[in-house]
Amino acid sequence: MTGSDGIPAPGDVPAEDRPAVSVDLVVLTILDGKLQVLLVRRRHEPFGDMWALPGGLVRLDESLEAAARRQLLRKTGVSDIYLEQLYTFGDPDRDPRLRVITVAYYALVPVDAVPILKTERTEADIGWWPAEPPMPLAFDHGEIVSYALCRLRNKLDYTPVGIELLPQCFTLSELQRVYEIIMGRTMDKRNFRKKIRGKEWLERAEGTRRDGPHRPAQLYRFVSRRSE
Repeated sequence: MTGSDGIPAPGDVPAEDRPAVSVDLVVLTILDGKLQVLLVRRRHEPFGDMWALPGGLVRLDESLEAAARRQLLRKTGVSDIYLEQLYTFGDPDRDPRLRVITVAYYALVPVDAVPILKTERTEADIGWWPAEPPMPLAFDHGEIVSYALCRLRNKLDYTPVGIELLPQCFTLSELQRVYEIIMGRTMDKRNFRKKIRGKEWLERAEGTRRDGPHRPAQLYRFVSRRSE
């Protein structure tokens, strides 16, 4: 039986034709001067012993974000980080076991905010790995990481995406370094500062900080402490 909206009753759809929904998490940080992604190693097939993004199936009684936070806590021990929905990936062959549609989330976090745990609650080893160049990952997780990097770089022009990677107050040199690591290239100092000073989400803070042998540098801060 089909309702007025064209959606059949649950009993009319064979179980094998009902896709499962999962969440996958692209957690990024800066470590050793590189943008790195948090990965877990799978212990079981498919893709046994390969590295993958933290994630898992969504329960019937929870929202997508609740599922993302539950899986993040279960796989990494982390609960209090900012997550943003990235994209939905639904290639019919992305999981060889069954039809799985995944909703990806991503976040930038300080490296010390994610304890690298190895407990019975985690299904695999956990570790930070360079986001680029990509290494072979389970399922379509390499594609998901690449998409997250593209989104992140596109947001640099209009949002303070480095907000989670910097202290409350920072110098323009520190901000430029975050941008360079995310973009994967160096930037001209004068052009960067001319461009960044015009951003409405950046303002001067009280005080200065000495960076090496140079004279103390003016401190800045984000007007909002969350990316938009």
